[in-house]
Amino acid sequence: MGSYPCRKALCETLISLGKENRDILAVTADARGSAALEEFVKELPQQFVEVGIAEQNEVGVAAGLASCGKIPFVCSPAPFLSARSLEQVKVDVGYSGMNVKLVGISGGLAYGALGSSHHAIHDIAVMRALNGLTVILPADSIYMRWLVKELSLQKGGVYVRVGRGPVPDVYTGEESFQIGKANLLHEGNDITVIACGDTVYYALQAAKALESKGVAVRVLDMHTIKPIDKDAILRAAKETGKIITVEEHCIYGGLGGAVAEVTAVNCPVPLKILGLPDEHIQAGTQAQLFEYYGIETNGIVKAVEEMLSV
Repeated sequence: MGSYPCRKALCETLISLGKENRDILAVTADARGSAALEEFVKELPQQFVEVGIAEQNEVGVAAGLASCGKIPFVCSPAPFLSARSLEQVKVDVGYSGMNVKLVGISGGLAYGALGSSHHAIHDIAVMRALNGLTVILPADSIYMRWLVKELSLQKGGVYVRVGRGPVPDVYTGEESFQIGKANLLHEGNDITVIACGDTVYYALQAAKALESKGVAVRVLDMHTIKPIDKDAILRAAKETGKIITVEEHCIYGGLGGAVAEVTAVNCPVPLKILGLPDEHIQAGTQAQLFEYYGIETNGIVKAVEEMLSV
């Protein structure tokens, strides 16, 4: 099993695609380092757009480029891309139906030690509330490479959130992917754990740990939060009877909320949302914060055992 940053996979894939299609552009707001775009700038300088520290302008410029037939990938830190430029995303991308690919880098708790101002734990709730946007959280660099290629071919506004550092592979490259369709990573009928982004690896590790205790956990990688895979959720609800969601996001409006919206109407089952509380999050490394808030392997194992004991 390897480990690689999704943001670097993004850059490498954009370089490969950009050499074949000159309409593919990388747009950023003084974040070429944060977005790991240095090599893209060296290889394809004429396809790189730097707007300076101006996230609102960045999205507006990208929408304008898209209206001219270009395929802009806006790559900026998630806490600022998803908050400061919200009106431009809503109007210039969503409402206007522009083919803009928004990539939030260092999402969730990736900037851990920098504190609440740099934590992007609201972005999924915000972006999935906007019409005209697809919302996706890759679990590893293998899925990320596939996704960038796929998005370069599809029309429409998208928000993709990735982390900063290396993430362990959960895929081998042999799998098939489809936007809007969850991937089953571990079979089980005792309970279902649905995860997205960086938490998918921990959900898988928790399932393997519980397997040794005789607990069969179904693990779903719900990479697409919008449109969410209702069929996979309802199948899990009917076949396992209990669901736990795990996300690097506040407990309001993210993956857990999206799953609850499906089950509440169609198949009510016990549901526990593992995520970040409604408070200013502590400062620390991403790993420390995952452990502190119980969204890593041990926290998931504990939640499963508690739910099954009820």
